[in-house]
Amino acid sequence: MSLFEVLLGVMGFLSLVAYSGLHTISEGHVGVYYRGGRLLDRVTDPGWHVQVPFADSVSEVQITMQTDSIKEIPCGTSGGVLIYFDTIEVVNRLKMESVHNTVKQYGVNYDKMWIFDKIHHEINQFCSKHTLREVFIDQFDTLDENLMNALQSDCDKYNTGIDIITVRVTKPRIPDSVRMSYERIESEKAALYLATERQKVVEKDAETEAKRGRIAAENDKAIRQIQIEKEISEREGSKKMKVIEGEILLAHEKATADAALYSARAEAEANNIRLTPQFLKYQAIKAIGNISKAYFGESIPKMMITEGDNLNKLLATI
Repeated sequence: MSLFEVLLGVMGFLSLVAYSGLHTISEGHVGVYYRGGRLLDRVTDPGWHVQVPFADSVSEVQITMQTDSIKEIPCGTSGGVLIYFDTIEVVNRLKMESVHNTVKQYGVNYDKMWIFDKIHHEINQFCSKHTLREVFIDQFDTLDENLMNALQSDCDKYNTGIDIITVRVTKPRIPDSVRMSYERIESEKAALYLATERQKVVEKDAETEAKRGRIAAENDKAIRQIQIEKEISEREGSKKMKVIEGEILLAHEKATADAALYSARAEAEANNIRLTPQFLKYQAIKAIGNISKAYFGESIPKMMITEGDNLNKLLATI
């Protein structure tokens, strides 16, 4: 074998060794390294990296959100009925700064202990304390939140660096005989609910009709009251008008009487002033002067004054 062939072989071996030390870390993961079974302090980011060939081994640990699906979880209720949860999904994430400590304490498959096994434990604890009805119906809506709180509490207690994002629980699978009973009960409950709602509708309609009747009666009563008040108001107005008219007539008559009285008094006062003896004598003479014939004396035939006689003679006899 020539020297060239030896060098070529050595170079090929070294290239093989160097290539075996190259590796990549996927995005969303970090790399942890073992040498001789001991975890090294080294944690690498995604990309190309080099390790000691044949001495080191590398494992990828996911640090983005991941979903762990736990299947076929048995559940024995307090009444002794065995049921199964087909799938429970736990969305979780490991903090990057906790990767080395968590892997060192619980291994690369840390989620088996803190999620898979923990779910089985919590489900068994929950079912053993509740009846089938509570597990299947009454308490089922709170199960996912209770599981999430229990998982997060233990992860925080032991400083695992695991964040529990959410828990999704499927409806448990129960024996067919029990399921048929529940279906029949649910059907009866649905029928009862429909009957109750129908009765509520009928009662509501009756109540609405009664309210309509009361409202109509109240409206009629209000209208009658308004009409009565209007009639009373009109009568009171008519009465007031008559009183006012009477007062006006009385005032008019009083004013007329007062005017007549005043006129009579004025005339009397005027007469008292005007009817002097001389004025009365004058009026008498004036009146006699307007008479065609007049007769005076103790015996009428003894004296007669005819038209044309001397008036002074007559005045002298008076």
